[in-house]
Amino acid sequence: MRRVLILVCDGLGVGAAPDAEAYGDAGADTLGHALERFPVPLPNLESLGLLSLLEPARGRSTGARGKAYELSAGKDTTTGHWEMMGLTVERPFPLYPDGFPPEVLEPLERFVGKKVLGNKAASGTEIIEELGAEHLASGRPIVYTSGDSVFQVAAHESVWAPERLWEVCRFARGVLSGEHLVGRVIARPFSGAPGAFLRTANRRDFTVEPTGETWLDRLVAGGRRVFGVGKIVDIFSGRGITSSVHTGSDAEGVRVSTDALRAGDSDLVFTNLVDFDSKYGHRNDPAGFAKNLASLDALLPGLLAALGTDDLFFLTADHGCETTDVSTDHTREHVPFLAAGPAVRRDADLGVRQGFADLSATAGEWLGVPAPRGTSALAELLV
Repeated sequence: MRRVLILVCDGLGVGAAPDAEAYGDAGADTLGHALERFPVPLPNLESLGLLSLLEPARGRSTGARGKAYELSAGKDTTTGHWEMMGLTVERPFPLYPDGFPPEVLEPLERFVGKKVLGNKAASGTEIIEELGAEHLASGRPIVYTSGDSVFQVAAHESVWAPERLWEVCRFARGVLSGEHLVGRVIARPFSGAPGAFLRTANRRDFTVEPTGETWLDRLVAGGRRVFGVGKIVDIFSGRGITSSVHTGSDAEGVRVSTDALRAGDSDLVFTNLVDFDSKYGHRNDPAGFAKNLASLDALLPGLLAALGTDDLFFLTADHGCETTDVSTDHTREHVPFLAAGPAVRRDADLGVRQGFADLSATAGEWLGVPAPRGTSALAELLV
């Protein structure tokens, strides 16, 4: 039985996309710049061909490797993942660099019974340090956004239980429609004391439902089993997912994915490793980003060993998240398009793919379920 594992390293850009300048991201190179400052040995990722994607290349030209640039408008998690699955977004989701207007906040404040704090673009860790003590004293929720199309609500778990925060975010998701249809509403629970606040693993993303058919929809309609790991189920609003689990770290995400391969219960295991983005990219932490790469590298042999004869493994990303510039936002970059498995050639140059949908087109040809769009690279990567 043929199976596929897709591992999305959230924010692992490998160099500016052709239209990066239009997004203010000329010269962006998340992977390259992090490794320039904090070089770490990555033998397993190098073997897959990741380092050869950089300009100039920093590793051997080995593995079935290529890179892709996005066709959708925007540079956020939602559009990136949707395009991977064959759905291109023509109109970007709205941004709120100056905060949200009264027609968005007033219904939420009535629902909560309190005024919000914040209402500005900010780093998630910085805003809870700034407003966390006031939130603890008042019970008022912290609302903020970023350079992405997100409406984020932070609350201390001793003030609002995670379930209450999720309920509030579901309500906000209903308010944010029409011209205010943001890509994601994100619940950001945290714990700890002033000066030592920590965001917890009870984050949830409430994403707008996909605006068209995805490859995941086709898989489920055809009776295939799709297992979402991490925030995948949230990104697709549960559509096209037959089972899922949220994870608290990238290491847990890799472990759960490896266990899923060994169990053999799914046709597609679709995993998002969010730490690259949330813990290191958005915090401008190239040292942490490089360390996380090394941690992933060390886990790869166990994951690859779990692949069966008829399994394909893909490693990719949804956008960049440059750690070395002045911004904490996502960046418009190429993403890796790497493949491995017993049936995959050890030296296959897959080139520069026009659109992220080539991923689902390739995986779809392998599983016999065509993707809505994209050009398959299957013939190029097989032995």
